Amino acid sequence: MTIFFTADTHFGHAGLLRSRPFGTIAEHDDALVERWNARVGRDDEVWHLGDFTCGASRERCAALFARLAGTKRLVSGNHDSNRVLDLPWAEPPMHHARIVASTGSGATERLYLSHYPMRSWPGLFRGVRHLFGHTHATLAGTSLSSDVGVDAWDFTPASIDELVARQDATAELPEELALWSARSGGQTPRSAMRR
Repeated sequence: MTIFFTADTHFGHAGLLRSRPFGTIAEHDDALVERWNARVGRDDEVWHLGDFTCGASRERCAALFARLAGTKRLVSGNHDSNRVLDLPWAEPPMHHARIVASTGSGATERLYLSHYPMRSWPGLFRGVRHLFGHTHATLAGTSLSSDVGVDAWDFTPASIDELVARQDATAELPEELALWSARSGGQTPRSAMRR
């Protein structure tokens, strides 16, 4: 089983076509479903960090949801109305989540999930990684945080291994850690250091 993360699919949101490379909303929705299913298997898990649809009917939401592979969980976003919240998610949607995920190599990663990006989050000083959506790839990630939205990942879910690799390749510390380090002569708190 692989754990994937995504956000901001905005199925049914024709207004987003101005900033996405699809001619129609039907083409957009079909492409996102195809890219999702090309990566995600039946036994995989996908955490959707909000804005599943926007403006789609209850029936359209249910039809799109049924086409998507994997066990699906939702951290709700600002566009997730009852027609999204009432879908058969693996557990009731939540506003944020703290989870532990295993990478392909067997390492465990502690994660704080929310729709919105945070400047500081629970567990930051203990090396907890933060995954978010909402920004549509407009905010740069850090060594411990990144946007998992489809705009930042070629319109496809990202695996835990890909997210860890992207964060590990990013030199910029989260703002609070960078300020703490600057005030303490360049030292990063030991508790924030990963393996």
